[in-house]
Amino acid sequence: MKDLTVIILTYNESIHIERCVKSLQLIAKDIFIVDSFSTDDTLELATNLGVKVYQNEWVNYSRQFQWALDNCPIETEWIMRMDADEYIESKLGDHILNNLNKVNKNVNGVYLKRKYIFMDRWIKYGGMYPLILMRIWRRGYGRIEQRWMDEHIVLESGDTVLFEEGDIVDDNKNTISWWISKHNNYATREMIDLLNMKYGFIDDDKGLIANDNRQAKIKRLIKEKIYSKMPLGLRSSLYFVYRYIFRLGFLDGRQGFIFHFMQGWWYRFVVDIKVMEVRSRIKNEDGNIKKIIKDIYRIDM
Repeated sequence: MKDLTVIILTYNESIHIERCVKSLQLIAKDIFIVDSFSTDDTLELATNLGVKVYQNEWVNYSRQFQWALDNCPIETEWIMRMDADEYIESKLGDHILNNLNKVNKNVNGVYLKRKYIFMDRWIKYGGMYPLILMRIWRRGYGRIEQRWMDEHIVLESGDTVLFEEGDIVDDNKNTISWWISKHNNYATREMIDLLNMKYGFIDDDKGLIANDNRQAKIKRLIKEKIYSKMPLGLRSSLYFVYRYIFRLGFLDGRQGFIFHFMQGWWYRFVVDIKVMEVRSRIKNEDGNIKKIIKDIYRIDM
C-alpha cells in the first residue's frame, strides 16, 4: 500500500518536472508541488500528471519547505523530499515500495543515496558519491533546518535506517550559464551562513548535530570549526586540491575537472569575495550586518 507523500519545490522547472513526477508515481500516494510563481508551463505539466499544486512567495529553501510541511494537507504516514531536477531509479522505487511500511516502529527516518550527474557524466569521485541524505521521514517527527544554506531534514526523535538499493539521481538539464547563475545565488546564501558563524546575527539552527547522519555532521563540523576560520581565498584553493587530488576527483575525466573546478574552487572563491565585500562595509558603516546584506543583495532577513 502506498503511504508516502512527496513534496517538490519548483520555479520554472518545465524541463525537469515530468521526469521527476513520473519516477515517483509508483511509490507516492500524493505528490505536492509548492511553486514560487513559475512563468513557464511547470504548473500545467504537473497538473496534467495529477500533482496537487500550491503557490507561495519565495524567501529561501528552508522557509519554503517548512511552509509546505505546515500547509499541505498531508495524510500519509511518510513524507519524502525531492528536488524537481532529481528523479529516483526504478531499483530505489521498488525498494521503497516494498520496504517502507516494513521498517520497525521506532524508525522515523530513512536515508537514501544520491548520485550527481554533470554534463551527462556521473561524478563518482571527489567525495561526491555516495551522498547520504535523509529524504523520507515519518509524519510529525521531521522538520527542515532553518538555515540559508545546506539545510537538512532533522528528526525530533526515533531511529533511522539506510535504504542501500538504488539512488536518487540529481541530473539538471539546464545550460552551464544557468548553473553559474544558480551557484552565484548559492554563494550569497553561503556567504550569509559563513558570516553568521563569526558574527551570530541570526539564530543558528543546531538540529543536525543531534541527528545520527555521521557524514553530514562531520561536514558541518569541519565547515564550522576549520573551514570558516581559514584565510579567505586560500581555503577554496586548498579545498579544490583536496577534492581533485586526494579524493581522486581527477578520475571523473574532463567533465569531472570542470565540475570540481567550478563547484570546488570557483563557487567557493565567489563566496569569499562576497564575504570580503560585506566585511568591508561592516568596518566602514554602523555594523548592522542585516542592513548591509539587504542593501547589497536585496535579501530581507
